[in-house]
Amino acid sequence: MTLQPTPTKQLESYEVFATPMTAADLPKLHELSIGVGWPHRPEDWALAIELGEGIVARDEIGRVVGSAMWFPLGDAFAAIGMVITSPRLQELGAGSWLMGHILGRVAERGKVLNATRAAYRLYISLGFMPLSPVHQHNGVVGALPAGPRHARVMHPQDAAAIHALDSVAMGAPRPALIDRLLQMSTGTVVERGGAVTGFALCRKFGRGHVVGPVVAESEEDAIALIAPHAEALEGQFLRMDTRQPEGPLRDFLVASGIRHYDTVTRMGLGAVPQAPGPALTFGLVNQAFG
Repeated sequence: MTLQPTPTKQLESYEVFATPMTAADLPKLHELSIGVGWPHRPEDWALAIELGEGIVARDEIGRVVGSAMWFPLGDAFAAIGMVITSPRLQELGAGSWLMGHILGRVAERGKVLNATRAAYRLYISLGFMPLSPVHQHNGVVGALPAGPRHARVMHPQDAAAIHALDSVAMGAPRPALIDRLLQMSTGTVVERGGAVTGFALCRKFGRGHVVGPVVAESEEDAIALIAPHAEALEGQFLRMDTRQPEGPLRDFLVASGIRHYDTVTRMGLGAVPQAPGPALTFGLVNQAFG
């Protein structure tokens, strides 16, 4: 579906304007996300603005009333996220209007996003197709159950392997994102035969910390990668977003106090990244980045 959005849109009694997102918008974007119950801190918004491109909708007195962003996945794909409008404005077409601006900017790239229940019908109307559920787990970490513990601490020299594994598991390279995450995260890796075959990164996010990305060749390895982060954060809030169906990994999260909270839907438009394996993504960076 090709959209040609106007730079302004009339919403009942007032007009809104689409303008490029900049770091100066951060305080108002934080207010916007708080208003719809999203947990993002100013620091989480700053990372998104640093690594992506966005549009904000402003009203006639300069208030930010909507947002939408996209993030490059190599040269062929894009992840779309941070799409926020109030329910009332979405009913008036603001969400579709903002998405039109973003789709125009990503052009022929294949597009992926994670749709909340509230936005699902909007994305279907724009031609996106459902791909898989994404399960959000979070909670205060308790005592961990028994399980595999064969991961080690990440070393600086693991960076090249982590880049390669993430590219394979994602089906597209995202070097700027991984470089930035390596600077701000603690990490674990699984190593076999002298080669790194899996990794997990953990950083501050939202109400506490998030584990992601988590890349591994099996659920057993994914659990081993997550466990040291969870142990270090016992008594603190931890989140993980996973496309993994019910099974050992999600059982481990629930038993550790990281319970299932919500489900969103991964959707795609056009070609979407394909992971050739054997490394697979067991945990997302977050729902915006994928």
